[in-house]
Amino acid sequence: MILVSIVVPTFKRPELLNHCLAALTQQNFDRTAYEIIIADDAATDETKRLVEYWLERIGYIPGETKNTPLLRYIPVTEKHGPAAARNIGWRAACGEIIAFTDDDCIPDSNWLKAGISAFKDEIIGVRGRIIVPLPNPPTDYELSTAGLEKAEFVTANCFYRREAIASINGFDERFTMPWREDSDLFFTLLKQGGKFVYAPDAIVIHPIRPAPWGISLSQQSKSMFNALLYKKHPKLYKEKLQPIAPWHYYLIVNSLIVFLLTILTEHLYVAVIALMIWTIMTGRFCMQRLQQTSHTPKHIAEMIFTSLLIPFLSLFWRIFGAVKFRVFFL
Repeated sequence: MILVSIVVPTFKRPELLNHCLAALTQQNFDRTAYEIIIADDAATDETKRLVEYWLERIGYIPGETKNTPLLRYIPVTEKHGPAAARNIGWRAACGEIIAFTDDDCIPDSNWLKAGISAFKDEIIGVRGRIIVPLPNPPTDYELSTAGLEKAEFVTANCFYRREAIASINGFDERFTMPWREDSDLFFTLLKQGGKFVYAPDAIVIHPIRPAPWGISLSQQSKSMFNALLYKKHPKLYKEKLQPIAPWHYYLIVNSLIVFLLTILTEHLYVAVIALMIWTIMTGRFCMQRLQQTSHTPKHIAEMIFTSLLIPFLSLFWRIFGAVKFRVFFL
């Protein structure tokens, strides 16, 4: 009998998935009591071949009872995104408990055992501990990624009873990027009175992937899904994620707009004040990002350049999300 199903969504990252599978197939857990489901959001032959390789490596033979975990490959061919891939995964699962991790994560050998042992009484969800190894000093991107260590119920490391997920029809597939879909699931169950616990011994290592220069600019598009999460859970969003709007961004953007509108008018003094505000606030923002991060010339240049653009991009995507999901969201 399979007790727990591990669901791993993936998208064209076979090298990372290979390390993840190496860890998942070597759990200190009854190997006939868990299965691994790879939900391939790109439906590629390369990922399928990797799963077949691991099936051969662990010696799994369909129809035979052996001391090996069941490993399944499921291509995602209709709706796409991490929420849709996870839905396909857990709906195909056999286990009473669904364990989630990501293809770029490496679970500890006792991860499954520690997570499952935390399910007692009426507990419907368990979150484990995420460790993000950081260089010293880290880049801004690396430090931002390390925020996962403090996050609640992110799908890099969490466990739910299958019936609880089914009761709310799983993940909201409108979250088409890996952002806030896990918070939405947690918030929805939390509002229904679900009980949750923290299992610090259920450890997942989340190595930081190499990132291109200026990656923080492309990351801003995720802000649109903050609007959707706020629309669904305004109170919890403010309590757990963002109690106030990013007013410093609004001040930066509006001061530059005022400067551009008044620089060629008779109100030159207004333009000068607006420019001073923009310069001070943008400089402050850049210095905050550099405070605990690398001071190499390349990274300093990246922080200066991206700090000039982030407030504008962030607000654009926030407003875009507010319009798209029809919610008043500042």
